[in-house]
Amino acid sequence: MNVNVIVAVAAGVLTWTLLEYIIHRWMSHHRRFKRTPFAVEHIRHHIEGNYFAPTWKKAIFATLTAAGLSVLAVPIAGATGIVYVASMMTFYFMYELLHRREHTHAGIGPYSRWARRHHFHHHFVDGRVNHGVTTPLWDLIFRTYQRPTVIPVPRKLVMEWLLDPATGDVRAAHAETYRLR
Repeated sequence: MNVNVIVAVAAGVLTWTLLEYIIHRWMSHHRRFKRTPFAVEHIRHHIEGNYFAPTWKKAIFATLTAAGLSVLAVPIAGATGIVYVASMMTFYFMYELLHRREHTHAGIGPYSRWARRHHFHHHFVDGRVNHGVTTPLWDLIFRTYQRPTVIPVPRKLVMEWLLDPATGDVRAAHAETYRLR
């Protein structure tokens, strides 16, 4: 595989993770931006738990972002610029899938379990930390990483996958890392 393609893919992924952090930390949580579309949708997501901005809004954001970046990337890097933009947008869609699944499905494997705990620590313990959903990289760099301990989940926001339908309590498989409050 061409080295330029590998670099473009890696740069696209890295760029998305930085944008994910910036959008989440500042555009979704900082009071200066509280009336922006990102913040309004994100605050609703925190309040309602399983609410996600409509797909059409995300598609418009993704299309405008890809178009804007392509206008810059293609003159600078030619076809490699398209690879960069495509990898960034692909990773954005993977982020969207991962984020939704964190709320709707129990994690399978170490990464999925880590991602849920990292994200739900942000949701239910301290909204000022753990802004990265796919990686802790930028939280570590900007010193907003906090290692999750046992996560207290409010009953009104509990994820369906977390509850034992027979008892209404946290499933035994998750009892060491989550509790209801």
